[in-house]
Amino acid sequence: MAQIEYKDLLDAGVHFGHLTRKWDPRMAPYIFMEKNGIHIIDLNKTVAALDEAANAIKGIVRSGRKVMFVATKKQAQEIVSEEARRLKMPYVTDRWQGGMLTNFATIRKSLKKMQTLDKMLKDEETVKSIAKRERLTRSRDKEKLERVLGGISDLTRLPAALFIVDVKREHIAVAEAHRLGIPVFAMCDTNSNPEEVDFAIPANDDAYKSISLITLAIGKAIEEGLMERKQDKDDQRVQEEEEAKRTEDLAQAKAEGASQPEATSAPAAIAEDEQEAQ
Repeated sequence: MAQIEYKDLLDAGVHFGHLTRKWDPRMAPYIFMEKNGIHIIDLNKTVAALDEAANAIKGIVRSGRKVMFVATKKQAQEIVSEEARRLKMPYVTDRWQGGMLTNFATIRKSLKKMQTLDKMLKDEETVKSIAKRERLTRSRDKEKLERVLGGISDLTRLPAALFIVDVKREHIAVAEAHRLGIPVFAMCDTNSNPEEVDFAIPANDDAYKSISLITLAIGKAIEEGLMERKQDKDDQRVQEEEEAKRTEDLAQAKAEGASQPEATSAPAAIAEDEQEAQ
């Protein structure tokens, strides 16, 4: 992953924490100082934590698993949804529906319902055959489902990890992930509890620039993981083709070797006849 420079973090305001009276004492190891009643995050800790998180998340993606992005606060919705769509990863930016992980079977039913409604409303003959009131009702149901579940419409199994922007706001998602043993990567501001997540990235989780910088850094790590996975698949395919060719060549060589004595039997017989004549 391209190393984020200290200056980039400063320019994005990643170091600005919350008011000192709103802090969580468990964030003390990540706080550099207090200034004008605001805690300042130690950016050296941020760089180290981000690097560790990026390497871990890259490994998860390289193994072929999905990472779910979770950010329902207004200033994070756009950047998180765009990055998740670019990487073809699941995301939740409207609201976290309780049981989205722990009751995934029910969520799958809702996804199936959304797909059925979408298919039905695209069929002109079906649309014409139902009453206008019913059509409007079904359209509203579809829009509501798409708003809440649209980001996970392609999710067929539980994600392997979560990337969360605000731990306090998304506490239900964190709790569900813990219950299922799913690792959580999260931006933790000075009012958060970093012990609730597996990979805490100390950073300002309120400013758009800060959220954007950290999200794009995680997105870059995921992209690298996807590229490495593709390379692994290509290398494996080449290796399989080479092994198949080697096996084919070996079989052909054996076949030629088996037919060789028949070809040399005639000269051997002639040599024997010449010896007898002498």
